[in-house]
Amino acid sequence: MEVRFLADVNVVKLARLLRVLGYDAKVIPDEDDNHLIATALKEDRILLTRDTQIMRRRIVTIGRLKALLVQDDRPEQQLRQVVSALRLDYNLGRFTRCLECNEVLVERAKEDMRDLVPPYVFKTQTEFRQCPGCKRVYWRGTHWQNMNHDLEQWQAGVRP
Repeated sequence: MEVRFLADVNVVKLARLLRVLGYDAKVIPDEDDNHLIATALKEDRILLTRDTQIMRRRIVTIGRLKALLVQDDRPEQQLRQVVSALRLDYNLGRFTRCLECNEVLVERAKEDMRDLVPPYVFKTQTEFRQCPGCKRVYWRGTHWQNMNHDLEQWQAGVRP
């Protein structure tokens, strides 16, 4: 079963980290609790929130809406909490979703990227992925390496 998330405005960075791992993590910038709850129910998503008022609602307490109260302010610790609580896989599909809009990335031929990336990147990289939604292009440069290293550290339990 696919795990899908809905993040409120207080855990946007957590949603981005879940996307890095390959999880479907939708963000709704709306601060209306009723809208968040309705969307989570309609789309069968686990609601991630720092809002204790939502967690007290009957729909959550009886278990009809799956929700997780995120404890920490730091996104890295939030990710650890979610991964631990829901027994998620750190290696589900790293770097397969757009960090901005949550779409699944599509592999692109190197030649198609010539005019979309800096010349040095085009010269040194061989694999490219692109978001079909926002058209953002991704490659395995130093940013990718740094993020991957951080994920390995967090998975191993090394304190951020």
